[in-house]
Amino acid sequence: MPMRIAVPKEAEAGEGRVAATPDTVKKFVGLGADVVVEPGAGVASGILDADYQAAGATVAAPGSDVLADADIVLKVRRPAAAEIARTKRGAIVIATMDPYGADAALKAMAEAGLTAFAMELMPRITRAQVMDVLSSQANLAGYRAVVDAAAEFGRAFPMMMTAAGTVPAAKAFIMGAGVAGLQAIATARRLGAIVTATDVRPAAKEQVASLGAKFVAVENEEFKAAETAGGYAKEMSDAYKAAQAELVASHIAKQDIVVTTALIPGRPAPRLVSAAMVESMKPGSIIVDLAVERGGNVELAKPGEVVRHNGVTIVGHLNVPGRLAASASVLYAKNLYAFAETMIDKSAKALAVKWDDELVKATLLTRDGEVVHPNFQPKVAEAPVAATAPAAGA
Repeated sequence: MPMRIAVPKEAEAGEGRVAATPDTVKKFVGLGADVVVEPGAGVASGILDADYQAAGATVAAPGSDVLADADIVLKVRRPAAAEIARTKRGAIVIATMDPYGADAALKAMAEAGLTAFAMELMPRITRAQVMDVLSSQANLAGYRAVVDAAAEFGRAFPMMMTAAGTVPAAKAFIMGAGVAGLQAIATARRLGAIVTATDVRPAAKEQVASLGAKFVAVENEEFKAAETAGGYAKEMSDAYKAAQAELVASHIAKQDIVVTTALIPGRPAPRLVSAAMVESMKPGSIIVDLAVERGGNVELAKPGEVVRHNGVTIVGHLNVPGRLAASASVLYAKNLYAFAETMIDKSAKALAVKWDDELVKATLLTRDGEVVHPNFQPKVAEAPVAATAPAAGA
């Protein structure tokens, strides 16, 4: 039998993205796969069942289970318990697994015999750039954050000179100059704002300047060493955080728009904007917290809510890439295809996972009933200390 690839409709409420598009379906079919799509899986991304059928997929009958006999399951989010129970043992599941702090979910996938791969653990090397879901989705999130800020902002972004007077340009401050932050800078600049940005990584200064924004940071010796080998931000010392917070506090008070994007893999989001900083901003100012799902960079932000405090609007939308579901799905599906393709023998048109491939080893979470990724091993409970018997006669 040919290998079977399943594309279920995402189970999580509000998730409009889908893990395959007609373009990637066509490519999988070309590799010899049978692709089965759950009815309605792509509707929220603007993809009709008929579009999948035209690309060579089978759209499952209503009420049938696309997971039951799939060899590969492609998903946006980690499978829910009900999905795990319906997926056959030995199936490969590829998704953004959000594995940090999800020990019970990883254990459930392992016990169900699933071979689970976490796309967000993809190493940031040249060969894997086309598979980098963090970058593809963060890029859209950075763009959408500025669009959301503009929608809430009661003024124009660009300077406008009219016969009735001049409208000043909005001042936008982007905190964190990773993929999302750089796209936010570029978008705010395109809309005509005066843009400043900050980041703890020295390499970011040049990137910020290249987009026409001004860099704001405490540039001491600690700053010059503040980047991991993988290109992520390091946790900074309390002394540096205090100095940076003082600089940022004086800067934020003059801004109209603030977008925060700072995340550290596997850790809660660093707190960048205090309540006092929010209260220092002018009425009508906007803050968008892209890290709200990880605890938030902004003290008063609430996940899934738009908060008004002291005249300042704090936007805490969840799943910001999913607010651009059609674009996000196109990019995400290409990321998944590029990775899944490495597991398929083109001549035999069959699954052939290269277990010693560095990409496989970096992303593999569970296999053969075990959690195998070194970063997510179950914590071993310490053996109880034996009670000391009392001395004779005590």
